[in-house]
Amino acid sequence: MADTKTKAPPLTGFADLVAHLEGGSKPDRASWRIGTEHEKFAFYTDTLLPVPYEGERGIGALLDGLSAKYGWRQIKEGANTIALAQDGASITLEPGGQFELSGAPLEHLHQTCAETGSHLSQLRDVAGAMGISFLGLGFSPLWSLDETPIMPKGRYRIMRDYMMKVGRLGRQMMFRSCTVQTNLDFASEADMVKKFRVGLALQPIATALFANSPFAEGRLNGFLSYRGHIWTDTDPDRTGMLPFVFEDGMGFERYAEYALDVPMYFVYRDGKYLDCSGQSFRAFMDGKMPVLPGERPTLKDWEDHLTTIFPEVRLKTYLEMRGADSGPWSRLCALPAFWAGIFYCDAALEAAWSLVKSWSAEDRESLRRAVPVLGLRAPIRGVTARDIAQAALAISRQGLKSRALTDSSGADETHFLSELDDIAASGVTPAERLIERYRTEWGGDVRRVFAACAY
Repeated sequence: MADTKTKAPPLTGFADLVAHLEGGSKPDRASWRIGTEHEKFAFYTDTLLPVPYEGERGIGALLDGLSAKYGWRQIKEGANTIALAQDGASITLEPGGQFELSGAPLEHLHQTCAETGSHLSQLRDVAGAMGISFLGLGFSPLWSLDETPIMPKGRYRIMRDYMMKVGRLGRQMMFRSCTVQTNLDFASEADMVKKFRVGLALQPIATALFANSPFAEGRLNGFLSYRGHIWTDTDPDRTGMLPFVFEDGMGFERYAEYALDVPMYFVYRDGKYLDCSGQSFRAFMDGKMPVLPGERPTLKDWEDHLTTIFPEVRLKTYLEMRGADSGPWSRLCALPAFWAGIFYCDAALEAAWSLVKSWSAEDRESLRRAVPVLGLRAPIRGVTARDIAQAALAISRQGLKSRALTDSSGADETHFLSELDDIAASGVTPAERLIERYRTEWGGDVRRVFAACAY
């Protein structure tokens, strides 16, 4: 993150916070884009140990290698390369060294798949020569928290220390989990609200379809999506299913009010993260932040604060779907396909809303908590998550078909859903398939997962 030479103007009031969110509206459907983010664990191929930042074969050297060979622009924090940027995409580091591609905003899923393939090809080229491989799972299967490195980003040390005060599992989320997410646009406030509601209601269904984190510290952990379970005990102030989104009066103002009440982590000034953990952004707006007395926040401070909120669907200037475990290459393009099919076709969005609109806040929360254990068998209003998944996939498929965006061979975007269709039809989650292999062909040896789920 580069230092700014000219001081940004302070925000003048609540209306500025709302205007920032509202500025994401894109009435022209042709300008809607799909952004995909996916994380994976870096490990040494020979020892299966996690890769630290430091050293000739460390994460820092890997970032420098990608920059030198493929022209990625380096982003520094102090002397350390902590991210790369190129053509609207970025490569960033999660706290425990999870390696993330934050993809560029793209028009269609064929581009998404090409971007993912290019990224993994570059990684294999540079990381392979360093003896580094990557693992597609939702939770670290072998390393303890103490064995997991911490990346040299100032915000992560602040977050780590604060996490210990507000939930049992926050540090597990930071250092030992991996996800795949997608970012999607909205036309207007009303469109945002409908998509937000559908996204929240169906987020546990995505968790079930992508459940892929049954191991921890060398053994079964009792969950199909331990990553999904972790989010139920991370920090109640900034996570969850946001029942207010379903209430009358939901809109940009209501979300801004919610975000104002989420305790802060930090403020970034002069190349350093200042610890503001637990402080109020409302007080900051009034010039009453203890570490910056008399100073009021800038738009960048508000943007930073919005990134520290972790509900199952997050609103920035787009909507971010946050419910899925990371997995193999074949499923990385399936998540944006699932959501784009539902969100980017009016008939599909309406059909999805009809599927979930009768659910109460208690129904939604019950499903969210059941899915990490039961997967597609989780109950919801007399049916199962599997039933809802099959209905949602059919809706998404029709939505993608209506987009009629084809690749050079004439195939449309629907084929990206095929693996999810197979999972829903069988009722068997990816995690359950791994558990079966662990109990049979792997003979109880979790280390075998590093070969089975490596990129």
